Amino acid sequence: MAAAALVLGAGAGMTLLAPRALADDADRQSSLSGDGGTGATGGGTADAADTADGDQSGGQSAEQPASADEPTLTIDEATAVVTASSGWRIRVTVANGTDRTMPSGTLTALVNAAHVFASRTDIQDWSQGEVPIPTPDVLGAVDVPELKPGASATVTVDASADVLASIAVWGPKPVLLDYAAGDPSAQSAQDAQNGTGAGSDAAAGAHVQVHTFLTRSSDGMASGQTPAMDMTVALPIASDGWDADADAISSLVEDGDTDAEDAAGVVVDDADAQQERRLQQLSVAHPALQIVADPATLKAAGMPAQVTALMQPSGFDITAYAAYGDADAYAAAGVDDADWSAQTALDDYRDAIGDQNASGSVVAWQGDAAWSLDSLTTAKRQGYDVVVADHEFDDSDDSTVHTGTVVVPTDAGDVTVLTQQRELSRLAQGQATSDASDGETSVAGRLARFVAQSAFYQMEQPYTSRNLLVCFGQNADMTMVDTLMAALEQAPWLHLTDLSTLEQAEPLASGDNALSMVADSAQLDDTESAEVASTLSALQGSRDDITRITRDVVDAGDGKVSGRAASWSDALLAAQSACARTALGGDADVAQRMTQGAAAIASWLTDGIVITPTESVSVVSETAQMPVTVSNTLPYPVHVQVRSSTGSMEIVTSRSADVDVPAHGDAQVTFKIRVSASGSARATLTLHDRDGRQFGSSRTTDITSVLRISDMSGFVIIGLAVLLGLLGLWRQFHREKDPDE
Repeated sequence: MAAAALVLGAGAGMTLLAPRALADDADRQSSLSGDGGTGATGGGTADAADTADGDQSGGQSAEQPASADEPTLTIDEATAVVTASSGWRIRVTVANGTDRTMPSGTLTALVNAAHVFASRTDIQDWSQGEVPIPTPDVLGAVDVPELKPGASATVTVDASADVLASIAVWGPKPVLLDYAAGDPSAQSAQDAQNGTGAGSDAAAGAHVQVHTFLTRSSDGMASGQTPAMDMTVALPIASDGWDADADAISSLVEDGDTDAEDAAGVVVDDADAQQERRLQQLSVAHPALQIVADPATLKAAGMPAQVTALMQPSGFDITAYAAYGDADAYAAAGVDDADWSAQTALDDYRDAIGDQNASGSVVAWQGDAAWSLDSLTTAKRQGYDVVVADHEFDDSDDSTVHTGTVVVPTDAGDVTVLTQQRELSRLAQGQATSDASDGETSVAGRLARFVAQSAFYQMEQPYTSRNLLVCFGQNADMTMVDTLMAALEQAPWLHLTDLSTLEQAEPLASGDNALSMVADSAQLDDTESAEVASTLSALQGSRDDITRITRDVVDAGDGKVSGRAASWSDALLAAQSACARTALGGDADVAQRMTQGAAAIASWLTDGIVITPTESVSVVSETAQMPVTVSNTLPYPVHVQVRSSTGSMEIVTSRSADVDVPAHGDAQVTFKIRVSASGSARATLTLHDRDGRQFGSSRTTDITSVLRISDMSGFVIIGLAVLLGLLGLWRQFHREKDPDE
């Protein structure tokens, strides 16, 4: 029994279509001229619920500009694989994004049942509307109601198996969606007269065409069957919702937890864990889907262990690491090579599933930069024998597609590069093959193109063994993944394989031929390089602060960090490393959140030791005392040096005082004040570690001096002043005057 056709689109299912009669040419011309009615061909319906003002329909339609020149057509659903009995259905949203009312019109679906695409260029040109392929065969037509500005209508065209019986050769066929409303020529004349883009409502019209495909399988055809082409479809699961848990950081810093193994718990996944679990559950519905998962994401989302392979922990960007070329900067930021090795990925996976004997293959997924000989060598040294290239590896413009396996020799050994097929992966990742491909603005439109393109690839070399790799993106839409996989499972020209089969396939290139495909090194662009540098600098600063407090301030009682305090220090540094590894996964938003998380650990530590000075000090003699309290909220005692400076010559304090402060306690030190004149000054108090390096926030105390005489030296000074005054008077009365005076 022939398989039913699978329909592409949200909530798509298996659809059998009722028979329709073929149209004659006069009916087609009537529908294209804008006459009302459904036309005599095929069949169709308009969904009245979707014709309200401002309705953009269904969520699949692209957002419309405020004042477009023409209405737009968006494919919401289309039959993926047409069989001998399936028929064909397409659901289209017509949206009026113009500022004029569109009169009622007709949407007609046409096809060239006999056309055979000769090349990939022909298919691409058709998708862009750049090649005049005639479409004489009418699949169906449907009325489109009047559309006010901002309104939309969703209509459906059905074509029965009888209508499709004229297709004699399997493969992709060009489909033209033609929407005619009112009299477009009258609108153009009105616009010219008005000098604007908006004529009168009565004359407003439009004629819009969109180019797409239907793909007929060989089911029920007399032509001989050819071998199916192998295809491997990989879905990476790695979160972009990482953040730092403030409660976990507070508990770790203030309660003195000593389990460094649990320190990574400060990193949490704020992404939709339910959505991630659903994505993985697709592997149950579609066993051929190859799940390549980050073990950290698996653990955070509580996912089951049904994965094909593991990727590097936290999606660490190996390609950016090699391109940046400064391993010491990464180590100073808290990320050593062992933190993202293949063995660490396997260890993290075992922790995630609670089975220390579990095994699995590990591959390295590409980051922001291109795979180069340097980065492949780095990956190999870290235990990755296989890497996935989902961009910038094989950009060749070969006339035919080929197996996505390349074996590259490096100084550390051979690395198998699994490189994606560019056009198919672009469509799977939610991108049109070109900005000009007017039928690929929606999921359903892109999937129709995917199915057509894959059929053409098999037809161009039907007896050549090939295995194409298709990669979804890390933020793949669940509905798109489900619908695409269902379509591929219904495509008899494809044989879905697993990663292991692809790895073992005859490679496209190896040895020197493979080396010629790979650059010696890759460069980050200026923006990427600046982002990495900024992230590393921030992470190094937070790690330095943590190290300073735990190693040069905390005192376990013997002037050293030992015992539980040492374990606590290790846990804090492990937590910072977990933040750092996640920050270096290539996502800018995650990098920002995780550098802030690492900085929060350091801030909790430095802010846990604070100075509480006396609010102000009034001095009425030459000497006085200034008490200063140091508070410690950390779970271990600390030894600090408090320094004071006034910046004044008349009012000065002693320079420094050492103090031991108990855990969760206070201690007080006293500074001496010396005054030589009345006045005021401000003492600045700072904290310093054992090596004399300042940390934390400074505090100030205002000092005011009103100098009073309160000892014998004061009376001596007064007596001298009186004698000097009397002497001055005596000289004034006894000096000889000049004759002229």
